[in-house]
Formats: sequence, C-alpha cells, structure tokens
Amino acid sequence: MPSLASRLAPLVITLRGSKWRFSSAARTLAQVERLQRHPKSFEPPASLSKTVGLVRREISGWPVYEVSPRDSPTHRRALYLHGGCYVFEIDSVHWALIAKLAVEAGVTVSVPIMPLAPAGTAAHIVPAVADLAATLVDEVGADNVTIIGDSSGGGMAFAVAQVLRDLGLPPLGATVLISPWLDISGTDPRLKEIAPKDPWLAVPGTHAAGALYRADLAESDPLVSPINGSLEGLGPVTMFSGTRDILNADATRLVRLAAASGLDLDYHEGVGMIHNYPILPMPEGDDARAVIVAAIARD
Repeated sequence: MPSLASRLAPLVITLRGSKWRFSSAARTLAQVERLQRHPKSFEPPASLSKTVGLVRREISGWPVYEVSPRDSPTHRRALYLHGGCYVFEIDSVHWALIAKLAVEAGVTVSVPIMPLAPAGTAAHIVPAVADLAATLVDEVGADNVTIIGDSSGGGMAFAVAQVLRDLGLPPLGATVLISPWLDISGTDPRLKEIAPKDPWLAVPGTHAAGALYRADLAESDPLVSPINGSLEGLGPVTMFSGTRDILNADATRLVRLAAASGLDLDYHEGVGMIHNYPILPMPEGDDARAVIVAAIARD
C-alpha cells in the first residue's frame, strides 16, 4: 500500500505550482529569464559539512564539489548530475541525497556545477562531463566509477555513458538513472495518457527547456535524447521511474530496447509514484535509495 507521504506528495507538488510553470512554453521560458537575472545559489547547505567531507575545486572553469564520508577512505567514485530540465539549479534535496549516498555507499561523489541552458548546451556540456568521468576512471578504474543522474541529469548520465563507450573506455561499474529524461522530443504517444496524472511536469514547458539545451542539435541526437543512441557495450544500468511521471514513457521504452539489445538493466517502477520519487523524503524513496546504495557499493 502506498505510504501516506507518497499519497500527499502530488498535492504538495501541485500547491507549489510546478506543473503550472511547465504548462506552457512561455511560462517556463519566463521563469528561465528571471533566474538568469537572479540566479539561485548552487552551494551546498552549510549543514552538509557536519556529516560529510566537502571540498570545492575548479575544473575547466566549473565548480566541482567532492562529497565524501568523514574519516573513511574510499576507492569508489561517483559522479552526480543533477536534474532541473537543464535550466534550473541544483537544490537542497539533491545535496541531501548526495550526502546520504556518500555515507551509506562509502563513495566519494563528484558534483559538477554545470552552466545552465541556454548558456550551457549539450554539444559542450556532455563532452566536458565525459572528460570529468574519464578522469575518475583513470584514477580508480571504470569498475569503481558510477554515474548517477536524476531527471535531465539522468538523460545526461546516459549520454555520458555512451560517449565514454565511444571513446573506448571500459564499461562503468554502474549507471544509475532516476526518473531519467531520455527523449527531449516530447513525441511519445504515451505522453497524452500519462500527462493528466502527472502533478509535476508537462510537455510544453519541458520541451521549451529542452530546446534551449539542445541548441543547434537535432532533437533525435543521442547527446540530448540518449534513448536513440546505441546500447551496445554499456555497463549495468539501474533505473527508477514512477507511473505518474510523464518521463515514464521514456523509461518503459528503454526497458523494451534493453531487452532487445541485451543491456543489463535493473528496472524499478514505482506504481502510483511521481517524478523523482527516489530522491524525495518518503518510505518509497528510502527503499529506492537502498537499491542505489547497493548498486554503488557492490562487491
């Protein structure tokens, strides 16, 4: 039976007005413009340093935070790519998840603060993130590296895994996709079926945000819609998706493609769950996070 928290979550999200902001391209783009004038802070909450080690570095002009267990050396590394439709900044919910993963999985998590669209576009961002991931592979070996991403960050994570494969690197130890945005075209027929049930996302606004991120690339380009990329030669993938999330259309399509291609995909579908439920404070989120920890900290 769904928890009380999961049953209340759609109401909370609705009251926040999230879906209203995505209900038209104009509303989403207006919000992007406001945030360009008054950017939100990307810095982790001050309280985070009470539970984890926190180091900020500058890599190729980007702030990159390293979040690690306190007084507990680890040979495992993870790269976390935050969601936000490529146009919204990392927030406290992301940081809380990152700290939990660092402690519970015994892993040092690198968190790049990437330029947001329209300043940051896929043609530049994805290769740059792949370079960062390749550096981690050089340091500890591909089997000890995990890429994790939620929402748009999940789409980016899958694109980066494909780029690393194309560069000839060995398969990563794990790729974790949380409610991933794998196709920015907004053309899947199932979207019309799911959209009325989704309290958070809507196609018009997300499509407009995706257009800023893809810039001159085609919507079908695997850098922005990695579901169109080859699945051959990738390492194991763990994926989560809720059935009240328009991005569930992408997830279920990837399940079918994975079965046909032989991709090692561990899929967890949250029946009745909303977008990004694994990062939200609810029992179902706790269960999903336990699976993520196991995927990262595998023996």
